[in-house]
Amino acid sequence: MEDEAFHLTPVDVRRYDFGSALRGYDKQRVDAFREQLADELERLTRANSELEAKAKGFHEQLRAFRERDKALNDALITAQQLRAETKEQAEREAELTVREAKAEAERLLDAARAEVRRLQEELDALERQRRSYLAQARAMVEHLEAELKAAEQSPIGAPKGTDAA
Repeated sequence: MEDEAFHLTPVDVRRYDFGSALRGYDKQRVDAFREQLADELERLTRANSELEAKAKGFHEQLRAFRERDKALNDALITAQQLRAETKEQAEREAELTVREAKAEAERLLDAARAEVRRLQEELDALERQRRSYLAQARAMVEHLEAELKAAEQSPIGAPKGTDAA
């Protein structure tokens, strides 16, 4: 933590005058110590500046990372929403396809049933025609049989309608 009340610079250390006193400190040693202290303050000030610059760079990187993280999260959310919407759309399309297929199948079944009914009616009509033909043929055969019997019973050359017995 920085103490705002006491802030020394290397220049302050170099220029500070301790004043003279009788039997005071060794001036050369004090000057040498002040020089060392000023050099150390300069070094610490430079190091502090470098650290502050690095910290600023790290803060910038952190901000950029946070922005990228937010962008990635936004992209992920958008992708999830898109996936959900695509899935819903695919389900709706699948349901529609199934409904259309069922409707087409029902239409084809109805057409096939109608064709079966038509063919059954045609078959029934053909069966009626066959029975009618057979009945006519039987009637004709019976008529021809009756004529054959009649022809067998009448003498040859006898006029029709008279018996030659």
